[in-house]
Amino acid sequence: MKKFQKFLFADLDDTLFQSLEKCAGRDGLLPAAFLKDGSPISYTTEGQRAFIAFAQDGMTMIPATARNFDAFRRVDLPFASWAVLDYGGVVLQPDGAIDQQWQEHMRGAMQAALPGLRELAALIDAWAERHAFKGRARLIEDFGTPFYLVLKDPDKVAERLEPIEREVVAPWIAEVGRDYFIHRNGNNLAILPKALNKAHAVAHVTARLRAEHGDILTFGMGDSRSDARFMAACDYAIVPRRTQLAGLALETL
Repeated sequence: MKKFQKFLFADLDDTLFQSLEKCAGRDGLLPAAFLKDGSPISYTTEGQRAFIAFAQDGMTMIPATARNFDAFRRVDLPFASWAVLDYGGVVLQPDGAIDQQWQEHMRGAMQAALPGLRELAALIDAWAERHAFKGRARLIEDFGTPFYLVLKDPDKVAERLEPIEREVVAPWIAEVGRDYFIHRNGNNLAILPKALNKAHAVAHVTARLRAEHGDILTFGMGDSRSDARFMAACDYAIVPRRTQLAGLALETL
């Protein structure tokens, strides 16, 4: 039988670990990601650690995450290959160096999207000021490149984001068919240019892997609707239960 190298592209937050509030219980938890001050912010369950060990026994794990470089460095999981960061805006090579070819491609695409992101951020902040909403739109940048907007409720009341999405963000995107899309998962409202997509970066890395290894098998794993795009580009998809994507694709069947 022909032997294939196997690669698992895995989302991180709410897939391989999650915040303490999202853990079903407190037994057997271990810290997996940390804040800048060193305090733990996310945890793995015993089951998640068993899955990671299972995956590493036959596959090379490649993170495909929304986290920027700084937040990714504060993840304590045994990755030793490529990495996809910033929703696909940044690709790191196995030696940890940035993939310059991909970076140049994304820099041009993101500069074209930047005026729209700034315009929308001003509209969101104006709405927040009028309605005494405490949160503000943040432009997420990494390696000197702006990528997307994110808005959170400071009190972690996710429902407060709904009128902003409905009254400000969705109409702005619908107007003249702007090339942006919404990623909403819990207390996280992100607005991304369509050029920014994990699927594009995963396809780039997959091409590099095939050039190096020949025939390979790829697996995609994620928890949210936005992850489905890169998972669909893989040979197989893995969906954790009790997640947004499981609810959309599996649990309602």
